[in-house]
Amino acid sequence: MQPSYYDVSSAELYASAEVLTAILGALGDPPREDPLPPTLVVEEGRSFPLPCPMTVVLESGERRELAELPADLPSGYHRLHFDTGEGPRESFLIVCPGVMHSPDPAGRSAGIAISLYGLQSRRNWGAGDLRDLSVFAEWAAETLGASFIALNPLHAIANRQPFNTSPYLPASTYYRNFLYLDVEAVDEFQYPAVQAEFHNPDVQNELDALRNSEWVEYERVGQLKLRFLRLCFDQFPASDARFAAFLEREGPMLQRFALYCALDEHFRTTQPGTWLWTQWPAGFQHPESEACREFGQSHESDVYFYCWMQWLLDTQLEKVQALCLARGMDIGLYHDLALATDRFGCDLWADRDHFVQGCRVGAPPDGFSPEGQDWSFPPPNTARHLEDGYRLFTASIRNNARHGGALRMDHVMRLFRLFWIPEGYPARDGTYVHDRWRDLLGILALESHRLGVRIIGEDLGTITQEMRDALAHWGVLGYRVLYFESDGGVFLPPDRYTPAAVATAATHDLATLAGYWEGLDIEARRAAGLLPDPADFGRQMDDRRRDRQALLDRLHELGLLDEGTPADANQIAAFGTHLRDACWNLLAATPCQLFVVNQEEIFLERYQQNLPGSTREYPNWRRKMRVPVEELAGNPDVVSSADALRGILERHGRKR
Repeated sequence: MQPSYYDVSSAELYASAEVLTAILGALGDPPREDPLPPTLVVEEGRSFPLPCPMTVVLESGERRELAELPADLPSGYHRLHFDTGEGPRESFLIVCPGVMHSPDPAGRSAGIAISLYGLQSRRNWGAGDLRDLSVFAEWAAETLGASFIALNPLHAIANRQPFNTSPYLPASTYYRNFLYLDVEAVDEFQYPAVQAEFHNPDVQNELDALRNSEWVEYERVGQLKLRFLRLCFDQFPASDARFAAFLEREGPMLQRFALYCALDEHFRTTQPGTWLWTQWPAGFQHPESEACREFGQSHESDVYFYCWMQWLLDTQLEKVQALCLARGMDIGLYHDLALATDRFGCDLWADRDHFVQGCRVGAPPDGFSPEGQDWSFPPPNTARHLEDGYRLFTASIRNNARHGGALRMDHVMRLFRLFWIPEGYPARDGTYVHDRWRDLLGILALESHRLGVRIIGEDLGTITQEMRDALAHWGVLGYRVLYFESDGGVFLPPDRYTPAAVATAATHDLATLAGYWEGLDIEARRAAGLLPDPADFGRQMDDRRRDRQALLDRLHELGLLDEGTPADANQIAAFGTHLRDACWNLLAATPCQLFVVNQEEIFLERYQQNLPGSTREYPNWRRKMRVPVEELAGNPDVVSSADALRGILERHGRKR
């Protein structure tokens, strides 16, 4: 726990004694001292003495008697058995590579970031699904020579507007949102009874309304898909060997998730107005209770229904990744792992002891949020994670990176420390609490090699040099966002970007290129009540005008703009294709391993996907892509943008 820390302006801030005492109280008593910790994470090739004779049981089942830890132990998840004189004990032993998987660290490639829920098509059910993703991936591979498709987190969420639609505040970080299922690709969808219901005029009218809606209507899409998925499940053969193998692989974690979903549905149906598990009868608020056991037995089919949907998602996603690789992509799907989890979601219900009660996670004050940020979810109980061999952390990596070639970790600084805010205190009064980052990076490296995925760490915000050095040493790619890559108000030239990174213009939380130029993100914050002081609004708009001019100056200096382009940014009212292509050229020219183009840039979209700090004040996570996926190849504006982008990727050696 840090009694003080440095903010983004390098000023040292101190936590009060009351705040430090409150955090210590939430942490509870320290764990007992043992000859070995409950989990020992070591790098491959290391050898050192052990405090007493031990037996190691390797992941393969092989047993070895040890007096010291030998250097030739294979990487993997093993067990150490020993006796300290107080009876038999055991520790988890995790042997890890010393660096992340990176098939070609000198290679440079590019891909497109999309919000899957926002893909439009003439056949989807009002939200982008995995068939839409296949169509988009084929277009990106064949038209652009893209190496990957970067996705929003696909985590399971409550699909309730406006508070439960963020992919970065999931109900479960381990399982996925059924909203992305291509229902019509389910085998049982072809059964006559299902087809008859599907062709009901009321159903077809609802589908038309959802497809034509300006925004993604999460609740209506979810209700319709659940209705037909249940009809399909009624026809599903319970003896299917593929489903049985999936259940065996996922084990109790999937069972708990499915039980939570069945309980959630049950209480919302039988007790209207019950939206949170904390409102359930007390007997159901713990997954191991007798009430939950009896419910699972009496509602076995409902529980298996939710397991079955996860199997369908896994199967369909596997096919999309296979298609990406078959079309020549060397990465394919680039997944995203959220930091947060909804405190009223499944993760807290199922594994409450892995979180510290009495504190929330947030961020310290900065220019963007002068009062700090409160992210409203509890921090991890690091002692409990150590005690059970980092089971949940491992599952979060494994379940989210599966069927992909890259994994982005939102707020990668989580591996080192998080900003804790005690209950009863505002966000500005918190401080940092550290985690066992060497253990976590080791496990991340092990899983990255086993799954064959590159690891990207979103390292935006307050980050220390120690963290940057450690991430670079372990081969975690950083994030380099155009808007932030400046020195003294001057935008950096391409050769000043770091190679071990992802270069991109923006993220889902930031203005699009067109919106940045016009200051629309600042206007949106004012409209949402996030800038109540007119002076703050004026200051941010003045800063943006200076930044806009500095960006234009750099693009001119690099020779990326036509001679007729004005030198004064105030003479360019709207952000056009010439400015966009110049920004693409700048980013593509960097030595960064990966270059991510946001789909909004292809369409010169003016509005961003998410406005941090807002809920109903802004249509967060609901914007649809302007052109249906079937029309990408024939739309003149898209063709023009695609031609320009393909040429830029070829020019800078990034086209696959």
